[in-house]
Amino acid sequence: MSTVFRAAGAHDLLALVPALAGFRPERSIVCVAFSGTRSVGLLRHDLPRRARDRTTVVSAIIGTLCRMPGVDGVVPIVYSDRCFTERGGPPERPLLRLVARRAEEAGFSVRDVLCRARDAWGSLLDPETPATGHPLAVVEENALAAAALPSGQPGPPEAGAALAERDEELAAEMSLMLDALEDPARVGAMLDRLDGEADPVALVEALLDESAREPSALRLAWFVHLADHPVVRDAMMLQFAFGRSIGEAALEEGGTDADSHGDGDERSDDDLDEVLSRLLIGRSTVRPDIGRVERALEMLRLAIPNAPHGLRAGPLCIGAWLAWSLGRGSVAGVLLDRAREVAPEHTMTMLLTSFIGGGALPDWAFTRPEPGAVDAE
Repeated sequence: MSTVFRAAGAHDLLALVPALAGFRPERSIVCVAFSGTRSVGLLRHDLPRRARDRTTVVSAIIGTLCRMPGVDGVVPIVYSDRCFTERGGPPERPLLRLVARRAEEAGFSVRDVLCRARDAWGSLLDPETPATGHPLAVVEENALAAAALPSGQPGPPEAGAALAERDEELAAEMSLMLDALEDPARVGAMLDRLDGEADPVALVEALLDESAREPSALRLAWFVHLADHPVVRDAMMLQFAFGRSIGEAALEEGGTDADSHGDGDERSDDDLDEVLSRLLIGRSTVRPDIGRVERALEMLRLAIPNAPHGLRAGPLCIGAWLAWSLGRGSVAGVLLDRAREVAPEHTMTMLLTSFIGGGALPDWAFTRPEPGAVDAE
């Protein structure tokens, strides 16, 4: 059941944005999309670092809004680490004005235009906003925010990409097992220990099993090993999101490997391969299973920090894609940054960075409003 919070003013909406986003925006342009008086989505982009980049960012925002069904209004909000007092008004005014103008030209009602800076907040549409802005206390101590976020304010996007603390004992076990999996003399014995879970499809289901305890070092090591092989990596990634039958089909087809698909425009003539490729690049209205994806992300938070440094890029890419599939582009970006640190030339990392970093969103993000809403009165 959706929970409806009624925002009576701009300060209420600002207080509720972290609950809508699932994180605390920083140095961002955020657009809250409305259908009538109810919020139905939220978009976030990094603030452009150069004036000439504003048009590109705004075009991406307006293009996405136009794809969202039922959206007729928007509230753009800048989150800046600069201050009102620096220039006698809200930071990033040119960007906010450009978003508002382009949104109106596209037929959207601009309900408000807001800025939350380091020292104050204000509205560009309110002539009574003082040059020094309004005090942040009315936002930070807001009762609606306390109701929407009973456990306290979420952290920045990086918090959603937090990994478990490295467990030296587990990491050492995984390292020994990974060494054995690369040794022709020992790999047979390791696969015998895995039994049926040597099959990647069975392994994924075992890793997602809610009744199972924390994954064993052997399961995690085998997963990390498989994640270093592109075709199996992509099949497991799709299976985490869409279920066992998709994983089986992807492994049998062996043609969903994103490393060989480029930006997704080149497709096999085979119908199954096309379906799988479309799922991989989000060109489908079939939604991922949120519960499966969340459990997979929990497993990855344990597997990644305990994997050898050189084998982390594959699991990080899987995590980034899964986060993106749930609309968490900011979290995906953090995970891809880590993958680039591990392996700067890793093909899947570069492809996902270009694809997700370019503002691509899966088609399933536009099929219906997300649960939870804010009513603006």
